[in-house]
Amino acid sequence: MDSSGKDIRKKIIKDIRPWGSFKQYAYNEKCSVKIIIVNPNQMLSSQSHKKRDELMVILDNGLKIELDDQILMPNPGDEIVINRNTRHRVSSLGKRARILEVSFGFFDENDIERFEDIYGRP
Repeated sequence: MDSSGKDIRKKIIKDIRPWGSFKQYAYNEKCSVKIIIVNPNQMLSSQSHKKRDELMVILDNGLKIELDDQILMPNPGDEIVINRNTRHRVSSLGKRARILEVSFGFFDENDIERFEDIYGRP
């Protein structure tokens, strides 16, 4: 998969059923899925990844997301593509908030290049 972001969005399947609908973000693909919980008034490091693209599905209000020089104030249900080598940071704006993160490519927690971190991590 290249890191264009468009490829991630093209792989999302929306299926309508009599009882409602569902979105399928990955189908028989190598990926990692996690829910990120950001505590009130906390933030992740400003970071990027070389080996993976990420799709963030916002679950709660109260988050700010920085993508390079862009600032987003997403709503629940928003889907944000973070391509490889894109500097990004997630912050809570006063309350606990969650994100569903689907990582495509090689997932390794050591594949984090930190540019700024309020907790003093390298």
